[in-house]
Amino acid sequence: MTRTELVAALADRAEVSRKDADAILTALAAAVGDVVAKGDEKVTIPGFLTFERTHRAARTARNPQTGAPLEIPAGYSVKVSAGSKLKEAAKGK
Repeated sequence: MTRTELVAALADRAEVSRKDADAILTALAAAVGDVVAKGDEKVTIPGFLTFERTHRAARTARNPQTGAPLEIPAGYSVKVSAGSKLKEAAKGK
């Protein structure tokens, strides 16, 4: 599903205009991004998804072509966990 298709589906289900649905989707993405960027809390949509920032430690990897070791610095990543309702939907129930 593309963003355009998602906006259309949201507009139909919420009975709002596509412009309003797109604005809501944009605002949701911005709000989740802001919370994840701060890293001090996580965003939870009960039963659906949880977003949180995680720390990745520095590590040594290997270049697959040459076999030479590479130092990968520490950094941050995003962890997204599926909630119970989303898991049930994936099972087809």
